[in-house]
Amino acid sequence: MDLNLPFRIAMAGVALVGLTSGALAATKTVTMHAISTTGVGNEIGTITFQDTRYGLFAEPKLTGLQPPGSHGFHVHENGNCSPGTGPNGQPAAGLAAGGHYDPNGTKKHRGPGVKDSHLGDMPVLIVDPNGTATLPVLAAQLKVKDLAGRAIMIHVGGDNYDDTPAALGGGGGRIACGVIE
Repeated sequence: MDLNLPFRIAMAGVALVGLTSGALAATKTVTMHAISTTGVGNEIGTITFQDTRYGLFAEPKLTGLQPPGSHGFHVHENGNCSPGTGPNGQPAAGLAAGGHYDPNGTKKHRGPGVKDSHLGDMPVLIVDPNGTATLPVLAAQLKVKDLAGRAIMIHVGGDNYDDTPAALGGGGGRIACGVIE
């Protein structure tokens, strides 16, 4: 079990309170697609992003994700979900999206809200045993305006918010992506 899950649930509740504060907030809904080494596949749902006084609230409505459990979830540099050439010279899903959004050039993966980290690091996305992801997350360091022209990426594995023992949290391959207009 993911020990950070209760914290994320509590933070999602805090974000919901922020959403009801009466002020109009910037909102963006992104259509997500399954991705593979051969390209962008079927639509799997949407993620709605909204500014709150606590940061960027992300509400997924996704289906068809596997395996169940936690998945790395990030904003990537480029608004392109196409495959690219992986480090082994073979095609890899979603590599055209580039790396994690890192406008400050930290080159460090330390997790959401950590000052000396990629700005695009988001809390993990939780997928239930049916392949559905609906648990909202909150990224205090981001705003809707930061997303324009970028991609939202879901990785096959979880995220330990560190570069060791595996780079970029150890989330592995990319399985779903959405381009933010």
